[in-house]
Amino acid sequence: MALTELEELKNHFKTHTRVREVTAHSAKVHTVDWNCDGRRLASGSFDKTVCLFTVDSDRLVKEQTFSGHNDSVDQLCWHETNPDLLSTASGDKTMRVWDARIKKNIATVNTKGENINITWSPDGNSIAVGNKEDLVTFIDARTFKIRMENQFKFEVNEIEWNKASNLFFLTSGQGCIHILDYPELTTVHVTQAHPANCICIEFDPTGRYFATGSADALVSLWDADEIACLRTFSRLDWPVRTLSFSHDGSMLASGSEDLLIDVSHVGTGERVIAIPVDTPTFTVAWHPRSHLLAYACDDKDDGNRDAGTVKLFGLSNE
Repeated sequence: MALTELEELKNHFKTHTRVREVTAHSAKVHTVDWNCDGRRLASGSFDKTVCLFTVDSDRLVKEQTFSGHNDSVDQLCWHETNPDLLSTASGDKTMRVWDARIKKNIATVNTKGENINITWSPDGNSIAVGNKEDLVTFIDARTFKIRMENQFKFEVNEIEWNKASNLFFLTSGQGCIHILDYPELTTVHVTQAHPANCICIEFDPTGRYFATGSADALVSLWDADEIACLRTFSRLDWPVRTLSFSHDGSMLASGSEDLLIDVSHVGTGERVIAIPVDTPTFTVAWHPRSHLLAYACDDKDDGNRDAGTVKLFGLSNE
């Protein structure tokens, strides 16, 4: 009898649980993300730098470090189809774009506040940056000029476009998902997703689903077209701060202050595997072509200083 997808995934992780780690930064790592072809991984840190890595024969190899920000790099994201372009949001009131090929900062956009999140539209044309004061700045990704700013009257936590780049999603401190049409930014729909602060949002690579994570320790899976909640995942005990779908949309990784990363099967809601961690998880990111998960936690070294490590789970045990 043919194995189900869940059984195949569980069998895969019986032999692929090895973790590699690399010391990347001198302070906490806040964000990790893969470029679209999976050849590079980027990390951003409280130490104001961005590191790029390549995966070479099961090892993370630091390729280069980008310096230029004057404050913490809180979030970063790659261009959806150009494997060389990376954008970063920092507390120094700037958004920067870097070109991995020429190893330079190619654009700096000054914004009005301390930036905490960033997203690049799937069509590649727009970058949105959110700050601590709930102001979202929309930038033309071809000219690097600010198109518009929108001051929201509620706590904005995370921002993301749908796959068609015509709807803009925000999660709020009131537990709601706000959906705006883009570029008009008029409200299309507001839905109460959680009874507590809705922290993070992530679309799956196919565009069929999105997931939200909340301070109520729940992860909700949504139909992206119907904006209907399909199921919730309730295995974590602490606020869910980071989410990532696998490249094929089959798995969803969730990180929190729990001492594990929960990997759920999207189709059934069952657990595929729990990845043990020693400290709270800040960020998770599945590889865009294989079942490798990059992540960073609040790790300390022997002197109780921030270890600044980036980890890679899912390597062959052989």
